[in-house]
Amino acid sequence: MTKYLCLALCLFLTALGSPSARGEGVTEISFWTWRPEDTAFYESVIADFEALNPDIKVVQNAIKNTEYNTILAAALASGDGAPDVFMSRAYGGLQTFADSGYILALDQLMPELMLFSEFARGGALSVTDGKMYGVPAVSQTMLCFYNAGVYRELGLSVPATWDEFLENLEACQAAGYDALANGTKDGWCCESLLGGVGPSFYGGDGFYDRLIRGETTFMDPAFVEAVQKVQDLAPYMPDLFEGVDYADMQASFIYEIGVHFIGGSYEAGYFSLQNPQLEYGVFAIPGEKAEDPAYVSVYADMNFSVSAASRKQEAALRFLKYLASPRFGQQMVDQLAMVSSVPGVDVSANPFIAQVLALQENATPYVFLVGFRYKQPTGSSLFQSAAQDLMVGKATAEQTCQIVQEGVAVYYEPFWA
Repeated sequence: MTKYLCLALCLFLTALGSPSARGEGVTEISFWTWRPEDTAFYESVIADFEALNPDIKVVQNAIKNTEYNTILAAALASGDGAPDVFMSRAYGGLQTFADSGYILALDQLMPELMLFSEFARGGALSVTDGKMYGVPAVSQTMLCFYNAGVYRELGLSVPATWDEFLENLEACQAAGYDALANGTKDGWCCESLLGGVGPSFYGGDGFYDRLIRGETTFMDPAFVEAVQKVQDLAPYMPDLFEGVDYADMQASFIYEIGVHFIGGSYEAGYFSLQNPQLEYGVFAIPGEKAEDPAYVSVYADMNFSVSAASRKQEAALRFLKYLASPRFGQQMVDQLAMVSSVPGVDVSANPFIAQVLALQENATPYVFLVGFRYKQPTGSSLFQSAAQDLMVGKATAEQTCQIVQEGVAVYYEPFWA
């Protein structure tokens, strides 16, 4: 009997030690993402966090990426229904909310952020006050996915030149496939095309640095040529591609209708989850000559931030610290095949990430996202809208570049000289 009394006493004392028994209850915080396709992943992350922090409950709200900015901005501005923790855009997307006072500055609250790389911190840093307003999550690389099974079937090799790339597209089309899965209904997908195609034609950091300094413009012949190359892909895209949205693009590649998918490295985990039998590889879209470097656009993507109006900041910050930990970073690598920004994460066991890191040896900033999203009209919004006309033949490459140049030059002082 004694041992049962002891066991009962231990259980009673354990119960008294729990948050609910102490009368403290469980703090519920909301967490917003723009990745509905990763809902299951974040549910597992939340479960792991809650097991370590039983006094906190995290409720996920995954919003369609094309609607996320509008919904988030309205919630933060009103203060009603705003999330406690949320995915925040990098660079100018974060800047807008920081300038409006909607996001909590983290420098004093999370000194561990100084351990992140300068590149990673650049996407979460306010250019206004130099403070950090987010925990950097991942870096992304714009590249071309290809169906390895179809390549074997048709006897194709990874292209070393632009002409070889077009020949591969033609071979896929002749075999009855959609050569490219990409569509242009969502304007940001047009920018993805430029991010994948452009760097090998306008060059690496040299062009980007000259552009930022105002030593060249978006009317530079090399940049116009890059935009022309994007337009040259239209014949290889699906029928009525102007009505093909992002989800359609993903489905086309996942279910092996489209052979190529120009997009971000962030797709890999979702592709594998949806079709574990899918065999794919990646390459940097090449330029005119095989001996020239094939460049890729790279950017810091996705921060995790806390609403300045949150009434549960202590719990929110504990969740944020978890998202800044190697424990979470390793989950990003292992389950989503993304390049984590968290220091101390082991990426050596993931062959896809090894490929991506090899491609990053010839990396250049994702031009509009990194450099021209801080003021309105952003370079991204200008290009995305103009490129939708470009792809259906309503505008030329020169006209597209002129629209971007004139829009950005309204406020970008280096272009005034």
